[in-house]
Amino acid sequence: MEKIVQMAIPIKLLLLDVDGVLTDGKLYFSEQGDEIKAFNILDGLGIKLLQQNGIKVGIITGRNTRLLERRAENLGISLVVQGREDKREAMMEILTELSIDMDEVAYMGDDLPDLPAILAAGLGMTVDNAHPLVKEKASWVSSKKGGEGAVREACDFLLDAQGKLELTLKPYLY
Repeated sequence: MEKIVQMAIPIKLLLLDVDGVLTDGKLYFSEQGDEIKAFNILDGLGIKLLQQNGIKVGIITGRNTRLLERRAENLGISLVVQGREDKREAMMEILTELSIDMDEVAYMGDDLPDLPAILAAGLGMTVDNAHPLVKEKASWVSSKKGGEGAVREACDFLLDAQGKLELTLKPYLY
């Protein structure tokens, strides 16, 4: 575990997949064709806490939805890449744009299309209900399933590894 903590210390950017990570991976469609997703509020606060501590958060997803744009806006995430199946390539473009080194990025995904990005990132992360190969190859695995607070657990882990969690939680502990 100490090795994984050491990998988390330099992280400046957390990149997230959506379906199966920020959501439970289920897709709901109305009769009119509208897509509906459920996002976990715990994940949202975790993302905001990371941002307050100088860690950028971005999203890379293979799908295109206005719904995701609205959720990202709510969370203050401006770094959103949609419609990209090659997550590793998209991650590399982001790192070049932001002048961030590979060891300064964590990537959290849950399925095979995420695996190249997970393997390339300084810290590859996944959820408890990820594909078995992804769980085997990721450096860090949440104890929670996607859409059920796994991202919050990852955020807390990063803050704790960087020695920022206690101070971050202090305002909530009157």
